[in-house]
Amino acid sequence: MPVPEPESVLEAGPEPEPQPQPVPESAPVAEPGAAPVAAPVVKRPRGRTVLLIAAAAVLGIAGGTAVGYDVQAGRAPTPLPALSQPDLAYPAKALPADKVPDPLPASQDRRVRTDGDLRKLLADRPAGWSDDKAALVFRDGWLGVDEYASRAFRDKGPQYEYFLESGMRRIAGAAWKRGQYRTAETYLVQFRSGVVQEAQALAQGQRSYMPGTEFGAGNDGDPLKGSGNGRYYLYEVERKPGYLPTYRARAIVYRGDIMADINIYDTVPISKKDIRTLAERQLERL
Repeated sequence: MPVPEPESVLEAGPEPEPQPQPVPESAPVAEPGAAPVAAPVVKRPRGRTVLLIAAAAVLGIAGGTAVGYDVQAGRAPTPLPALSQPDLAYPAKALPADKVPDPLPASQDRRVRTDGDLRKLLADRPAGWSDDKAALVFRDGWLGVDEYASRAFRDKGPQYEYFLESGMRRIAGAAWKRGQYRTAETYLVQFRSGVVQEAQALAQGQRSYMPGTEFGAGNDGDPLKGSGNGRYYLYEVERKPGYLPTYRARAIVYRGDIMADINIYDTVPISKKDIRTLAERQLERL
């Protein structure tokens, strides 16, 4: 049986020489004789560390709160001071009828006076004066908040808003005239009871700008004796081409929840005595 001839074996040629590997451009190449370059340090991400610290802080606060609550719950309750005042004492029985003190007369009880008809607190019309029928803004002695804001103040809008927010209750007024051009107007502005003394606040606010010349009289005025807080002022004369000069005097005073605003207008100078007399007469009625 013929034996197959062995396959011819190819003769191995010479092995190829190893090719040099390319060096990355970014890799530093050490110069001959130089010290070896250290490998770049890889920075450790910091996000995980921050999360661990935050979680530990939250757990610490929660654990401390729980421990503190447990400790406090185990303690005996601390007694609170009594809400009542032990020094106040009331009689066990009402006083007999013959020993009950009489109520204050209306002349001494300010609430009886101010809760009644506010128009009755207006000063009487002085001798020589007459009612000013041209002042149609007064309706039977009453005045609306918007009418007072527009008649007594140049900046109506903010003043009207202030009156609504400050708890204004009602306004009573009177208007008189004497001679051809002299007129007088008196306003009694009453506020509701509250934490803030609005009548005092309004009077102080009005007096605060009186020394100025834009809206005020341009001077500090003079104190109204017997009031403790009132002042009266003479304005600088106002002149406009084609019109008669305008003179004005004003007095501001408050008592309790009522502020009195008294004004005199004329085309000739007004004396301090004129405005002071009207203010003193009004103060006596409050």
